[in-house]
Amino acid sequence: MNRLIGVIIFFVAVISQQTTTAQPLAEIQFVNMDHNFGKIKEEAGAATYNFTFTNSGNIPLVIQHVEASCGCTTPEWSQEPILPSKQGFIKVSYNPEQRPGVFAKSITVTANVPKSVRVLTISGEVIPKPLVITDLFPVDFGKIRLSADELSFVRIKDHEIKSDTIHIYNPETTPVSIDFKIIPPHLTLKVIPAILPPKTKGYLLITFDAAKKGDYGFAINRVYMAYNGEAKFNDAIKISGTVEEDFSKLSPQELRDAPRIEYDSKIVDFKEIAEGTIVEHTFVISNKGKKELIIRSVTTSCGCTSGKPANTKIAPGGTTELNVTFDSRERIGMQNKIITVISNDPEYSTTLLRIIGTVKK
Repeated sequence: MNRLIGVIIFFVAVISQQTTTAQPLAEIQFVNMDHNFGKIKEEAGAATYNFTFTNSGNIPLVIQHVEASCGCTTPEWSQEPILPSKQGFIKVSYNPEQRPGVFAKSITVTANVPKSVRVLTISGEVIPKPLVITDLFPVDFGKIRLSADELSFVRIKDHEIKSDTIHIYNPETTPVSIDFKIIPPHLTLKVIPAILPPKTKGYLLITFDAAKKGDYGFAINRVYMAYNGEAKFNDAIKISGTVEEDFSKLSPQELRDAPRIEYDSKIVDFKEIAEGTIVEHTFVISNKGKKELIIRSVTTSCGCTSGKPANTKIAPGGTTELNVTFDSRERIGMQNKIITVISNDPEYSTTLLRIIGTVKK
């Protein structure tokens, strides 16, 4: 009896092994799944590597999809089915342009194999290309080149004086001097050196004196330039900054007694309107603090939007209305307009209100 049971078990095992062996499967076997390019030069162009694989299964292997983790990596692959025991490839190219430093990218491969996803990786380090004059001074004004044509002081306290620089270069074969026009009282500009020799670097020293600005909020000015005594001031640089009140010297008691600004809402959605429609909305501003609330400034993000408070001074417990108008003429599509309110509330001195919606033609 035991002998009969043993024979049965033996035949069942043989049949099971034959069934498993006969099961039609494709299988992908890579020579390697990781490649390090080492150090590559940015100016050398794309670096390429072929990941080769073998179909170790018993039916044709099909690469269904290959996806890279970023647009800097481009994959190509065998499009035809790979027969058993034959080889295929995944070609991966990495573009190092404007990507200095160490990198590691993944490539996800999907095929008609068990556990269908395989992940390949490439890595290396991009050595940045040497910078030339056009890289260092991308703004071309002809007589001079600049590192930038705008400078933002971002936030500046109402008593602060801040300075910053824009670097310049004289590409000419003769010296150049720079004159300025339309300089507001709160800005000063100085060229160093005053006369820039040929093929020489210098800089514009720009100073923002917030006390001379005279008011609060965002300020942007265009300062025009001419060269060597020319009368035409065609080239301009933009200088901006937001002047804010300095609350750093307030005592704890003064902070507790300070005004507190609150709004009934900070966003209005006009949904969809026809082009040419004028949207009006009234924001209600309340003073929940213990001292008088002062609306220092109300500015808007474009000329199509305007806003003006009924009162700029609000007693404790009082309210005022801020009437805002949006003119949709020539404003097709989605809209997101900002109204910036600056007050003497130490905690929320700057508040952004928004008008959003879609303008249909």
